[in-house]
Amino acid sequence: MSITTGDKLPEADLLRIGADGPETVPLRDLAASGKVALFGVPGAFTGTCTTAHMPSFVRNKDAFAEKGVDTIICVAVNDPFVMKAWGEQTGAAEAGLHLLADADGAFTRDLGLQFDAPAAGFHGRSRRYSMLVEDGVIKALHVEDSPGTCSASAGEALLEDV
Repeated sequence: MSITTGDKLPEADLLRIGADGPETVPLRDLAASGKVALFGVPGAFTGTCTTAHMPSFVRNKDAFAEKGVDTIICVAVNDPFVMKAWGEQTGAAEAGLHLLADADGAFTRDLGLQFDAPAAGFHGRSRRYSMLVEDGVIKALHVEDSPGTCSASAGEALLEDV
């Protein structure tokens, strides 16, 4: 069953690369209070994720901030080393976005947003989505029908809900 608007965001421990290597990031530390834009992608360095989805949040970072969103989080079922490299390559790290790895896919499964596409080598990956979270509660949720599409879940679309 997929998460929906009005649900509390599930607790999760995600990963990132810190000064001393991989470190755990409790999602509640970033998303329990205030307004947070959170988006999920099928995979770092993949086509639509790199050319459309990530750039839509990087270019709208200031517009989100003007509407009271101080934290933008990207989650993918990848390892934290890949997420760090992708953040550097796309400019997301420099823009201050949080790129977090759902390395074992547990958070994605808790959301009910996992999918498989064996022909593309995707197993247990995340559907493409974006959500607005306020004080830990999902206020808006946009999930794409196709992993190669980025319209409903783009930064511009989510910005309309803030």
